[in-house]
Amino acid sequence: MMKARQSRIGPRKSSGTSWTLMLTLLVTCTFLILILLALGILSVPNTSSGLPKPNDLNSIARNTHISEGEDERGEQWVEIISWEPRAFLYHNFLTKEECEYLISIAKPNMHKSTVVDSETGKSKDSRVRTSSGTFLRRGRDKIVQNIEKRIADFTFIPIDNGEGLQVLHYEVGQKYEPHYDYFMDEFNTKNGGQRIATVLMYLTDVEEGGETVFPSAKGNFSSVPWWNELSECGKKGLSIKPKRGDALLFWSMKPDATLDPTSLHGGCPVIKGNKWSCTKWMRVSEYKA
Repeated sequence: MMKARQSRIGPRKSSGTSWTLMLTLLVTCTFLILILLALGILSVPNTSSGLPKPNDLNSIARNTHISEGEDERGEQWVEIISWEPRAFLYHNFLTKEECEYLISIAKPNMHKSTVVDSETGKSKDSRVRTSSGTFLRRGRDKIVQNIEKRIADFTFIPIDNGEGLQVLHYEVGQKYEPHYDYFMDEFNTKNGGQRIATVLMYLTDVEEGGETVFPSAKGNFSSVPWWNELSECGKKGLSIKPKRGDALLFWSMKPDATLDPTSLHGGCPVIKGNKWSCTKWMRVSEYKA
């Protein structure tokens, strides 16, 4: 005998009723939300508000909070200074004692600063750089090691990829004309490859002048909060005023590993006071000191 087929009419009606109920609830909720939005009781969050526009320097502020200083450094935070070139300012990166220590160990060995000859790869005198300076052996003592470790943490580049610290001193009238930190020759890239980034640490405040200026940077330069405090040289591009303990990180290469021409930078002449700074160059691969 053939079995009677069960009717499916019942379940279909039940499913149709459920979908009708869900649709009614959805329409009702949507209608209520629209009413709340119209009355201003509810608002849609704007994820773009508060975020800086590319190259808009009006919004320079405390973008990335680090921590409260535990060794008299004060509050630490990082500002996004520029995207072209990529530049970031780490406030209170060094303590006052670390700044004074670097100056004290560098003073006995200071000599006229030189530049790199792109044809020979050797150092040579040049009028474009009138400061004095000296190199510190990488990892020479515990304090230097701690600073180098902090730089590696900041840049996410291994310690072994960094050159030795260079301490520089600028007296009144001394400067460093705009230049690139990356190399245009094969001599200097044999050991550690191309320079990828620079960390410039300010060891003293400067009363007037001495700014680090990026003349080819992209942005509305006059919108920086410290514009009125800049020297005439500092107003020729995106500039950062030296402040003891601060560290400026900028990249000489783009994320796609091509050289970044907007990383052109220089040191404005010191007008009043003295400027001490410390530079660390980071390479693409391990640098054999």
